[in-house]
Amino acid sequence: MEQLDQSVTLWLNGLHCPFTDGMWQLLSDRNVWIPLYLMVAALMVWRLGWKRGLAYIQLTALAILCVDQFANLIKNWVARPRPCNDEYMCSMGLRLLEGRSRSYSFFSAHAANAVAFAICSAHALRRGLKRTPARVYSSLIGLWAALVGVSRVFVGKHYLGDVLVGFAAGAIISLILVYLFDACAAKATRSAA
Repeated sequence: MEQLDQSVTLWLNGLHCPFTDGMWQLLSDRNVWIPLYLMVAALMVWRLGWKRGLAYIQLTALAILCVDQFANLIKNWVARPRPCNDEYMCSMGLRLLEGRSRSYSFFSAHAANAVAFAICSAHALRRGLKRTPARVYSSLIGLWAALVGVSRVFVGKHYLGDVLVGFAAGAIISLILVYLFDACAAKATRSAA
């Protein structure tokens, strides 16, 4: 299984050109996305009101925090070297678009965090937008999350398997938190009635 992951990662990482190299680096940079996060938070407050909007912002932040810390815990436990630190991968032609990293590879926190943000924000905006704009937002933010995750393969920081597990972990954790959030909100609504 590890050989397949290495082979697919090398193949995917090898699909490059100067334009896409810059795009993958941009997608992989967390700081570039701060304006997106702020715009989505403002949209939540605008469409849901400040109390509900703030509650959904907190849900999103909690999901990202939980996913990120879980990823760090698993990375340190599994201790799988990143492809950029693996001599075999480098000798086979792995392209590095970012510097080497001292942290471990399994699983991708970038991928997990992007999926958590996408799921929680789409869940919130489903309540604040009409059906078609909510679907458009869900599709676009889902595509964004997928591209952020895959960018980690292109920059040489993760194996494709790390990214896929990151997507799954981010989805599972954020969906559990969304379910608990909705259950608590429904209980609070019943108690207030």
